[in-house]
Amino acid sequence: MLFRSQIPVAPKAQRIALTVDDRWVVTADQTKPQLAFINTTSNAVERWVAIPAKAYGTAPTPDGRWLLVTLPSLKQVAAIDLKTMKLEHTFNVPPAPQEIVVRPDGGVAFVSCDASHQVAVLNLKEWKVDKLIDAGPGADGLAWAKKN
Repeated sequence: MLFRSQIPVAPKAQRIALTVDDRWVVTADQTKPQLAFINTTSNAVERWVAIPAKAYGTAPTPDGRWLLVTLPSLKQVAAIDLKTMKLEHTFNVPPAPQEIVVRPDGGVAFVSCDASHQVAVLNLKEWKVDKLIDAGPGADGLAWAKKN
């Protein structure tokens, strides 16, 4: 288990994600536009990845290829290629994107957009926003539930 006191990350880290290969813990630095990649073996930040704005929510795709990152001030979601550690795609979404969940098949992601009271549905095959779902005030956290 990782404890904040053991990991030299920025003083204002936000929302933690674990890559599907368990290699990296990723968190957004709330003081600078960058992501911290913490090696789960060494418990140390091994890499900082620059992004165009401060991030909030992060979520890896099930195939381990992409890390999706919300950029609230830009009204965007960025897709970081986990092989190259570079931003490859962006989606324009409604104001204040917060959390992201990726459907288990990896084809679709859902992004809560707090200020617009909507959830954006992202098509990860065609790299576009497919639709917006009205969610009401306070649309923030998301979770995936398996259908029985």
